[in-house]
Amino acid sequence: MNVKILEFETKLEIKSKISLVTKNKASLPSINDGWRFNFSKHSKGKYYETYILTTDKTPEIIEGCLIINIKTPFQVYMAFVEVASHNKGNEKKYDRVAGCLIAFACRQSFINGKEGYLAFDVLEEKKENEIRLMKLYSQKYNAVRLDNSTTMIILPEGSEALINEFLK
Repeated sequence: MNVKILEFETKLEIKSKISLVTKNKASLPSINDGWRFNFSKHSKGKYYETYILTTDKTPEIIEGCLIINIKTPFQVYMAFVEVASHNKGNEKKYDRVAGCLIAFACRQSFINGKEGYLAFDVLEEKKENEIRLMKLYSQKYNAVRLDNSTTMIILPEGSEALINEFLK
């Protein structure tokens, strides 16, 4: 799927692509490459689909990675999502990478008959980091926390809003 992310410094839209990875999963980002998750390992999970976001300018560089499970009963489950380290913080190269990937996962929920429901867990070693991330997901990506759990859900209305903001 074609998307547009923003070059942080210039604020120019950069043509990009979200692609399903079916081959060469060993070349996916890993902890050894400075990522938090080992995508090549986690992409082997049963019913998992792995997607990468790359730009047309530098298609060999992975800007973000997403693993979803579409076989869960009531929603698509976002198992892992991460942007490249050079897309984090105040000096990031590209903005909107995470938004595009999360909106794409929401879109997959509609496509797979899950009505736009997207679930995921926020698991951090430190409770304060969990709370900070949950707040970010709530404010930026329309997620709501289930009770006092680590599980968050993006409801259909929130999914539609993300799709309209990031994928159109």
